[in-house]
Amino acid sequence: MELRQLVYFIEVAEREHVSEAAANLHVAQSAVSRQIANLEAELGVSLFDREGRNIKITHIGKTFLSHAKTAIKAIEHAKKHVDEYLDPERGTIKIGFPTSLASHLLPMIASEFKKKYPRIAFQLRQGSYNFLIESVKKREIDVAFLGPVPTDYPDIKGDILFLERLHALVPSTNPIANKKSVHLLELSNEPFVLFPKGFILHNLAIEGCKQAGFRPIVTSEGEDLDAIKGLVAAGIGITLLPESAFDNSNSHYSKKIIIDTPQLRRTVGMITPKNRDLSPSEKVFYNFVKAFFSVLQ
Repeated sequence: MELRQLVYFIEVAEREHVSEAAANLHVAQSAVSRQIANLEAELGVSLFDREGRNIKITHIGKTFLSHAKTAIKAIEHAKKHVDEYLDPERGTIKIGFPTSLASHLLPMIASEFKKKYPRIAFQLRQGSYNFLIESVKKREIDVAFLGPVPTDYPDIKGDILFLERLHALVPSTNPIANKKSVHLLELSNEPFVLFPKGFILHNLAIEGCKQAGFRPIVTSEGEDLDAIKGLVAAGIGITLLPESAFDNSNSHYSKKIIIDTPQLRRTVGMITPKNRDLSPSEKVFYNFVKAFFSVLQ
């Protein structure tokens, strides 16, 4: 079995179209068909059902596809280890982050790291909480920043970097905007603007209100921070957001208010896989981040 056969097979399997796969691989269609046929002959099974020019991956083909992808990722990671063994301060790190950490935490870390290690490159991917966890598990991302830090995944290692408070964001026209701080229960009759169910910031807000003794009246939803902040600024309702979700620019249409009771906090940190060793450049980044925040504490 050749590596080329796996690469061709994955391309065809994901497209279920030989000519499109060949075009994307920049090889002749006949070469792709021949390698797939050789792979099937070696395995002794049909990976695709063929009906004229149309093909459809078989059930066993789907099983083989999953393992083939894992094998390719393992080989790519092994090559990365070898390349970075020769020069640990040259490499590429795939870093994931949620929208709530995009405005301050990530730029700060990236900027400080690049000052010391300019030859290490980043590939950045923004995603939801569960997406980032799954991407680290699948080796699609090397390191991800998250809040709160997950503690119940057997194949994910979580490192807490700091704790941050949740604050209320209210329209400037709301009388609450004149206060420096509030008891969360004071907001129980206000309309809330939250992320949809399934988003981690939705869960944090709901749990925070439960701690204060009420369930929020959710009248509107938004799927990103700009949408949430925009709805609040428009006077649609109020919301709860962690400190890192606020940027330095003050809106004339909304105001951040301290919640003094209960004091709602979330952990913020980074996650890495437990089931594989970090590459040399990933270790450099991991150790840098840990040291950077240990100095700040």
